Amino acid sequence: MKLRVNGQYIQIEEDQFTVTDLLESLDLGVKTVVIECNEQILTKDMHYSTLLKDGDHIEIVHFVGGG
Repeated sequence: MKLRVNGQYIQIEEDQFTVTDLLESLDLGVKTVVIECNEQILTKDMHYSTLLKDGDHIEIVHFVGGG
């Protein structure tokens, strides 16, 4: 399946791939993030149950501390 993540296209070989799987594959599983899937903001509870499909557009925003 082909996804657009933050404007970049990536290829996923899995048939069943959740938002949580995507975050873990990008090494973002433990960080505080906001996810938008096809222009809908997902709550953290939805990350586990939202199955991604070919052509989905994902935007990931994570927060970085600093001074």
